[in-house]
Amino acid sequence: MDDKPQSGTLFGVPYNFERPSLKRLVSSYWKPGEGMLVEKPFGIGYTLNLANWRAWVVLLVAGVMLYLERSSKRKALDEDDEDEPVEVVVD
Repeated sequence: MDDKPQSGTLFGVPYNFERPSLKRLVSSYWKPGEGMLVEKPFGIGYTLNLANWRAWVVLLVAGVMLYLERSSKRKALDEDDEDEPVEVVVD
C-alpha cells in the first residue's frame, strides 16, 4: 500500500489521505493570502478558508437558512397538532 500516493489531484480535484495533524489542520483552514476556498487538510475536495471574510458570510447565510428551516418545521408541527373536525361530503 506504500506505493500509492497519499496526496495529489484527480481530474483537477485535490485529495489528501495523509494522517492529519493539528498544525496542518490549523494552517489549512487559516490562509490569509488565499481565496475563499482552499484544499482540505484531509479527504477530497475543498473547504472554506476562515481567514477570508466571504467564508464567514457563507457560514452566516447557511446558519440563518438552517434556523429558518427548523423554525418553519416547528410552526408546521404546532399547526398540525390542532384537532379540528373535518367535514366529508360523499356523493
